[in-house]
This record gives sequence, C-alpha cells and structure tokens, in this order.
Amino acid sequence: MAEYKGIKGFKVQYLSADPSNPILGQTWYNSTSKDLKYLGVTTAGAWATANSMNTARQQLGGTGTQTAALAFAGVVPGPAFTGATEEYDGTSWTNSNPLNTPRFNPGPAGIQTAALAFGGQVPAPPGITAATEEYDGTSWATSPGSLNTARDAIAGTGIQTAALGFGGNPNSPPFITGETEEYNGATWATSPGSLNTARRTLSGAGTQTAGLALGGRTTVVVGATEEYNGTSWTSSNSLNLARDSIGATGIQTAALAFGGEPPTASTEEYDGTSWTSVASLPIATSTIAAAGTQTAGLGFGGDNGGAGTGKTGATYEWNGAGTPTTKTITVS
Repeated sequence: MAEYKGIKGFKVQYLSADPSNPILGQTWYNSTSKDLKYLGVTTAGAWATANSMNTARQQLGGTGTQTAALAFAGVVPGPAFTGATEEYDGTSWTNSNPLNTPRFNPGPAGIQTAALAFGGQVPAPPGITAATEEYDGTSWATSPGSLNTARDAIAGTGIQTAALGFGGNPNSPPFITGETEEYNGATWATSPGSLNTARRTLSGAGTQTAGLALGGRTTVVVGATEEYNGTSWTSSNSLNLARDSIGATGIQTAALAFGGEPPTASTEEYDGTSWTSVASLPIATSTIAAAGTQTAGLGFGGDNGGAGTGKTGATYEWNGAGTPTTKTITVS
C-alpha cells in the first residue's frame, strides 16, 4: 500500500497539539486528539455561535475587528438606557468603563482602542443628543466637538480621527435626514453631499472618503445602497431584502450586512456593485451591532424576539468563503 510520503514526497508531522501558525495546505497528525488534520479554506461562508456579552441589549453601537471588538450603549431590559461598554478578544467579553452619557442608537466608528460614539437617544429632554465621546481603550472622554445636527438612529463609519456620520432622526418632521458630517478628531463639519435617500436607522461601512450607506427607514423600510466618495453620494444596487437596523461591516467594495428589522436572519455580501445572499444568522435578530470585515465578521446584541424582552447578548462569528480553517480528515 502506498504511504503518504510516497504520494506527497514528505512525511506527515506528528504533533501533540495543533500548530499555532500553520500555512495553507499544511497537514499534521495530532497525537492528543488522534486526528489527521490540514489547513484548508472554507468553500462557503458560515456563522458560528460565540460567547455572549455580559449585558444583553439592543440598539447598541459596535466597532473593531472579529478578535478585538467593542460594544457600547444600547437599551437593556426595563427598558433602560445604558452606557455599558465591553471588549471582545476573539473568545470572550470583558466589561470596561461606561460612556459618560448613556444612550441608544449612537453612531459608531473606530477600533477597539480608539473608538467614537456620537449622537443617539438620551434620557433627558429633548431626547436626542449631538454629544460625541472618544474611547482610548480604557475610558470614554467627551469631545468638545458635537454633531452640528443632533439626531439618533444615525449611521457611522471610519476611524476616530476621520469618521463619517450620516442619516438619522433629528426629532423633527419628517423625522429623517440625509445630512452627512465628517469628524477630524476634534470637530464635525457638514459635508456638501447629502444622502440621495434621507432615512433613519440605516447602517454604514467603509471609511470617511469611501463610505457605504445601506438599508434604513423612510416611512417604510428600504434596501437603498449609496456610496460616498468624500464629497457626494451615488446610488448603487439595493439590498435583496429591504430592512433597517442592520448589522453592517467591511469596506465599500467588500461589505457584509446581516439581520435587521423586520426581524430577519438574512446575510448579504456586497462586492462594490451588487448584493449576494449568503448563509443566514443562526436566529433572526434586529438592531444588531457589527464589527470586522466581510470575511471575518462579528455580530452581537440586538433583539432576537426570544422569551421575555427579546434583548440578547448573543454573539456570532462570520467566516466568509476562502477563510483559512483547520479541517479534520476522516479516514474510514
């Protein structure tokens, strides 16, 4: 009988544990688990359930990466506003210092160690805020620069020193706006370019000069998608499923959208031109937060319609097609 060495020209590594940094195509035998394994790639994207947040909530903000994410603000059972902040390390969530102003539906931007929260709904009249806060990886500090137009249900993207905020509810008729603002790390400036479709509870992805707006609500939910070039917005192909309060992450040419209202588990990928439906979330979830990229995304919190309030701390990891993954070879 031919041996592996005779076929491939080398022996299979005999290891007591999986290698920490295997290369694509590497094959080894794990003597502890008694499994023959190799590093391949996923042929189709899939969601996996991860450890839940410490504070279940909906209408929260989220940013960062799949292995270094940040969750903040939201509505907790009660209902009550929260400023609770948590950090995710790729395995579990750890509580951090809360926002100075509890709120829900804020605009998010940045990374885990340099995040931004702006706008949102607050307990005190008139109910909406223009306040902006910056997170340094430990605590939040109120920025001297507030949004020019106070609003909640605003979308956000970019980094802490070059963020983009757009759309939302300014709390005055018709309760939607297309206004776009840019943040430079100290102040907000109103962009000359407004969204073509004014809306609230929309979602965003990308950067300050290459942003993406998707979904939302006018008087009805929409699937409208628009691209921002740093000056103006251009309409693109719509989501396959119109909805608002979507989890969205990625860049303008490679974005991921999942969940949303009406409650759905639908997941779609954007390639810079059109949206394609891929594997669904494990459970329909609206007002879900997001972090990561199109191939390594993270969804957390939201409303899954479960028993009681429906507010959840559930966390899901997305590994897109082509993501390296360790596979076990079954020998019969």
